Amino acid sequence: MALKLAIVGRPNVGKSTLFNRLAGKKLAIVDDQPGVTRDRRFAAGRLGDLELELIDTAGFEDIADESLESRMRAQTLRAIEEADMALFVVDAREGVTPLDEVFGEILRRYDKPVVLAANKAEGKQGDHGVIEAFSLGLGEPIPISAEHGEGMADLYAAISAFGLDQFDDEEEGEKPVRIAIVGRPNAGKSTLVNRLIGEDRLLTGPEAGITRDSIPVDWEWDGRAVRLVDTAGLRRKAKVQEKLEKLSTQDSIRAITFAEVVILVMDATHPFEIQDLQIADLVEREGRGLVFCLTKWDLVEDPQARLAEFIEEAQRMLPQVRGTPVIALSAETGRGLDRLMPAVFKVHGDWSTKVKTRDLNDWLQMAIQRHPPPAVNGRRIKPKYMAQTKARPPTFVMFASRADQLPESYRRYLINSLRESFDLPGVPLRVTIKSNRNPFAEGEEKSGEIVRRAQPSEAKTGLAAKTRAAAAAKAKSGAAGKPKPPKPKGPAKPKSGAPRGRAQKLNRPGVKPKRASRPSSTRKTPR
Repeated sequence: MALKLAIVGRPNVGKSTLFNRLAGKKLAIVDDQPGVTRDRRFAAGRLGDLELELIDTAGFEDIADESLESRMRAQTLRAIEEADMALFVVDAREGVTPLDEVFGEILRRYDKPVVLAANKAEGKQGDHGVIEAFSLGLGEPIPISAEHGEGMADLYAAISAFGLDQFDDEEEGEKPVRIAIVGRPNAGKSTLVNRLIGEDRLLTGPEAGITRDSIPVDWEWDGRAVRLVDTAGLRRKAKVQEKLEKLSTQDSIRAITFAEVVILVMDATHPFEIQDLQIADLVEREGRGLVFCLTKWDLVEDPQARLAEFIEEAQRMLPQVRGTPVIALSAETGRGLDRLMPAVFKVHGDWSTKVKTRDLNDWLQMAIQRHPPPAVNGRRIKPKYMAQTKARPPTFVMFASRADQLPESYRRYLINSLRESFDLPGVPLRVTIKSNRNPFAEGEEKSGEIVRRAQPSEAKTGLAAKTRAAAAAKAKSGAAGKPKPPKPKGPAKPKSGAPRGRAQKLNRPGVKPKRASRPSSTRKTPR
């Protein structure tokens, strides 16, 4: 197994920076102000060819009361007990302080090997602090710079000298189910994790906002590996002003992104507020399984009636995750806790489900018969085929004619019918509508042939196209000079109605003809 290394020291000496350096990624939140880290944080790390299991701890405070600092000190001492080796970090620029001496005396009481590291030793400003660290009596201090990566070779030599050959590599088991526990501040998330695992692993208390980092906790439930991730409370974006709280919020959102199932913890005295609904919508958009958890249930009067009201409110206010299980429990007393993990694994199984294509298309025909797609511009949309492309979350593709004209309301009808027919409550579903493409059109375009495209105003099919084709044929035959059939000659029809032309002019009053009208010619008789 890997060497378990606890990084300890007083506040603001660079423990979290060294933790991130050895882990190879920015896991812990780092800030200039002291006291950022509060809980123990575990991560796998590597130093050369040495496999490490790192433990980041809170800054040591010499306080023994009921305050938050005293509880942080208890967490640090527990980390030393669990570790195989302690890496004691001091600040080389400030030198050895009285608190460093007190902590050095505490480390001597434990039967653990200790490696002394003088951090922030880049340049000449830390030379005096490195020499002063000899006074602690914990061996030769190793000058390092966690920010710039200096002195890592000397640190590797010092750690490996204590028993590199004593630890063998551990075979990797099955991947744990990643479960993120999110919610508003002071909703009882850390208390819920401690109750689940059966120990005081995380800091708890009446103060709001104790948790700052997203702390992963490995656990086993019913023979299955589980990784619970406790997150910082998420407040409304307008209220987040401090830099440290912004970093905590980003860390919580990152935990949701990498989780498989999210437990949304809400205070049972006032659940489903605006922030709770926004968190649930974020989980749905990220495509993660969702379980509602109502904590502090021992403070609710008439629990049965209130639970029915909360379930109805969840269905009404969050229709996109309809059917999400609602678990009411008390993390303080353990009441109702046995129903949480079965609901979580039920959602995880639904989130990973795969539906057979035949069953899916049988359901599609039934859904179309029950509620046919609406007609758009007098023409009905025809769904043809449906298949599941992937799981986690379940994603489906439906091929239909004129897919771009399918209303959003009908797509929601398909999603709700899918969730109801295949029993997928609390799981986000993705349904994409696509149109069938002509495979010959792409070949013609690639070969360079000219493809005539219809104008947007022209109709391609239907009565308008037939009328236009008939008109074009008629015009073409007329332009070719087709002889017209002669009209039959018959006796002239007598003119009826008002006179026209010269007769009309002579009939006007006061108009005289220029010459007298000649009498009709008669045939002369011969003399």
